[in-house]
Amino acid sequence: MARQFDVVIERDEEGMYVASVPQLPGCHTDATSLDELMVEIREAIELCLEAQGEAPANLEFVGIQRVTIAA
Repeated sequence: MARQFDVVIERDEEGMYVASVPQLPGCHTDATSLDELMVEIREAIELCLEAQGEAPANLEFVGIQRVTIAA
């Protein structure tokens, strides 16, 4: 059975791409290119699902908002 997961991709201050999967807490990876990142995040998802042992809750991705606060 094929499953779909939303992947959030960011770039850190050193230029590395960082991917995380909101439906799987703790499931994240990084890479130097987007192509490499997609390979790595697929592997990370498979490992997270294997370690979790049960299907995660199905969450619907709604969007991302940037919030600014005084620091």
